[in-house]
Amino acid sequence: AVELASDFRSLDLLGDAQRQAALRGQGIELMRQLVARWQHAPDSERPELWLTYHVYYKAPDWLGPGVCAALGIPYVIAEASFAPKRAGGAWSIGHEAAREAITRADLLLAPTRHDLECLRPLVAQPDRILHLPPFLDGLPFAAAWRARDTLRQQLATRHGLDATLPWIVVAAMMRAGDKLASYRQLAAALGLLADLPWQLLVAGDGPARAEVAAALEAAAPGRLRLLGELAGADLAAVYAAGDLCIWPAVNEAYGMAMLEAQAAGVPVVSCALRGVPDVVCDGESGLLAPAGDPSALAALARCLLLDPARRDAMGQRAFAWVQSERSLETAARRLDRALAGVVAHASAH
Repeated sequence: AVELASDFRSLDLLGDAQRQAALRGQGIELMRQLVARWQHAPDSERPELWLTYHVYYKAPDWLGPGVCAALGIPYVIAEASFAPKRAGGAWSIGHEAAREAITRADLLLAPTRHDLECLRPLVAQPDRILHLPPFLDGLPFAAAWRARDTLRQQLATRHGLDATLPWIVVAAMMRAGDKLASYRQLAAALGLLADLPWQLLVAGDGPARAEVAAALEAAAPGRLRLLGELAGADLAAVYAAGDLCIWPAVNEAYGMAMLEAQAAGVPVVSCALRGVPDVVCDGESGLLAPAGDPSALAALARCLLLDPARRDAMGQRAFAWVQSERSLETAARRLDRALAGVVAHASAH
């Protein structure tokens, strides 16, 4: 059984040392309450393992290390990250606490190879780090993929699209910062593809909608369809009806939207930065350009727009790759083996 021990959030986005100290105090008090609750409880009611999600300098773990030390149980972190450049800065309290938690952990679950490289200097035993790549429940996307022709015709009718042309599909929130930067790089790449026939479907919304729409419409006059924010089956339908997903992924940890596109049988053109190579299998399920290079992004997209057979084959491989390597079931098996091993090791010692 899995129990949510606490929904306490230690997040400080502003680099406020006073707030960090207050959160530390709240966290330590809550940790003591949890220890008191479990320390004298029957074995059947005591946890066998503690798992904390996303430990980093802005959100350190004030609960897990103390609880695990007091109860003698394994400590696991999913998606930890460590940034040495934050030492001594505005988040020094969180930075040091994150370092201590990562060093103390019995198992670190790293979603990307980029994270692995950042964590290795802190971990003496390599087997304490497991690469657990991003994953998703592929069933809704597989269902949409099987109904592709019907969904495509429905979308064409609803939005006045030409079903005989390639459809480029994008799904991302529209907000200032990295998302807007990605949209602007996308617009720059699409401007270089204006000589080819295609249409653009964008699922997403947000405060930067006007800027996004202006940039994309300027790059692709008359070809843009803004679909608004979509989720669930509606979003899966848009992916499955598409032919190609293009997304620059500026500063994204990895990019779940690109994994969703592939789960619906759509190849991806993106950039080789941070964790993107862990969600796009370069040369198999998509193509990756150098980061921050709209010209290179456009060149790769051009190759697939001009070669429907290659594009379709890559989409088929994308679908199969997500089903076999990035599915919820595959991740569950990996995680189950890893956690069982940690618990068994702790019991033997």
